[in-house]
Amino acid sequence: MSRTQPHYFGAGPALLPAEVLQQAASDLLNYKDSGLGLGEISHRSALAVNVVDSAKATIKQLLAIPDTYEVFFLQGGGTGEFSAVVYNLLASFALKTGKKGKADYLVTGSWSQRAAEEATRLGVDVNLAVDARKGSANGKSYGTIPDPSTWTLGSARETAYVYYCDNETVNGVEFPYIPEVPEGVELVTDMSSNILSRKFDVTKFGLVFAGAQKNIGMAGVTICIIKKQLLARPKEADLVALGIPLPPLVLDFPTIVKNNSLYNTLPIFNVHIVYLTTQRLIDNGGLKVQEAISDAKAKKLYDALDAAPKGVYNCIVEKAYRSRMNVVFTIPGDGKEMAFLDGAKERGMTGLQGYRTVGGIRVSNYNAVSERSIDKLVDWINTFAASA
Repeated sequence: MSRTQPHYFGAGPALLPAEVLQQAASDLLNYKDSGLGLGEISHRSALAVNVVDSAKATIKQLLAIPDTYEVFFLQGGGTGEFSAVVYNLLASFALKTGKKGKADYLVTGSWSQRAAEEATRLGVDVNLAVDARKGSANGKSYGTIPDPSTWTLGSARETAYVYYCDNETVNGVEFPYIPEVPEGVELVTDMSSNILSRKFDVTKFGLVFAGAQKNIGMAGVTICIIKKQLLARPKEADLVALGIPLPPLVLDFPTIVKNNSLYNTLPIFNVHIVYLTTQRLIDNGGLKVQEAISDAKAKKLYDALDAAPKGVYNCIVEKAYRSRMNVVFTIPGDGKEMAFLDGAKERGMTGLQGYRTVGGIRVSNYNAVSERSIDKLVDWINTFAASA
C-alpha cells in the first residue's frame, strides 16, 4: 500500500508522513499479529496500554521532559482544553492559597481569544494582560505581540495562571520566546500547531497542551504535559465553597493521570499514530534537526513573498512574530486570491485557503510538509508575482 505524497498545506487535520500512514494502515488491519486491528482491541488490554506507554515515552524523549512532569492524553481537542485549564488550574491554586484565583490571558490571535472567552463564560475573573487587537489599525485584527513592558500581569497572590497560545494558527502569529511571568504563577500554553517543530524548556511551564492533528497525528487526541505538583487537589466541598466549578471527570487531570489516560475509552489507534510520528522524529535526529528544517522551509516562503514586487502580496504579520508554521498573506485586487488558489490547484497544490473567518491565503508548514512541496509552492509564488 503506497501513495505519492501530496502537496497539501492544510492547517488541520494536516498532512502525515507517508511511512507513518503505511505502518498505521497495516496495524489497523492486524496489530502485532494479534488478529485484531488497533481500532478493535480493548483500550484496557495489554496491547493498548503498551501503545499509550510507548507514545508517552517518545514524547518525553523528544522534549527532554523531567520526572517532575506527567504526560497524558485527553479527548476534546484544544477547545476542550480551554475548559479543562480553568477547572484544573483554579483547583491547584485553591489548594495553595485557599482562594479562587484570577487568570491572565495573553490574547494574540483567534485561539487565545476563544480560550479567554471560555474562561470568562465559566466564571473566571479574566484579565486580558495582552490584547494585540488594540495595536491594529481597526482595533480588531491580529498581527503582532506587544512588548512585554506593556503587559499587565497580576501577582502570584491572586493569579492562578498566565495563558497564551504559542502559535496562532489562524492569524500566523508565533511567539519567538517563552513569556516571563511572576514567580509562583503557572504558565499555560496551547502548542497545538507548533509543538515538535522546535525545542523548548518544558520546566518553564505548569501545563503544555497540543491537539495532535497538526504536527503529531490525527484529530481525536490531545497531548498534555503537566507539572506533577499541580495534580494535587483540595476537597471538592472546598472548591464548591470557593465558587470553583467541578470538572467533568473526563477533563479532571488527576483522574486521567491516575488511570494512565484510560479512564474512559481512549482512541488507541490515534495514540499509535502519535507514537509512530514521534518515533520517526527521533529516528531522523530529533527536534534540533526538525527545527532547522522548519526554519529553512519558512524562510524560503517569506523570502519569496518579500521579494515580490510591491503590492502583489501583503504579509500582515509583523516580521518578528511571523509564524514558521502558518504563513498567512493576502493578495490585493478583485479575484486575485482565487486566481492564486486555482493556479496552485492546477499545479497539484491544495489546502491553501485562509481560515473561514479571515480569508486570504494560509500556507501550513508543518513537519510532514516536505521541502519539495515548499519549493514547488515558492516557484508558484514567484510565477504568480511575475504575471501580476
